[in-house]
Amino acid sequence: MANEFKQFMGLLIFGNIENLILSAQGATAHVDPFILGGLSLICVVCWLLIGTFGTKFAIKYARHINFIGGLAIFILGIQSMIGAIPGMLKFF
Repeated sequence: MANEFKQFMGLLIFGNIENLILSAQGATAHVDPFILGGLSLICVVCWLLIGTFGTKFAIKYARHINFIGGLAIFILGIQSMIGAIPGMLKFF
């Protein structure tokens, strides 16, 4: 059974990075930290439920899920860097 989940390991690791990117975007957008924390907890619980109950169904689509997850992480990373550029240019 562990071998079945091994293909999702990269998504699990980079999903945590995605959560950091989203919280950094929320912080730079001056979102209320309590609202951001609450929404983050809701998302974590939703992903836990989806992962717990949807894994058997999702194993057939592991390659697609990894690609879409990686693409989303890449796009969010680029978006956060582009959003941070105006603030960085103020220092120069």
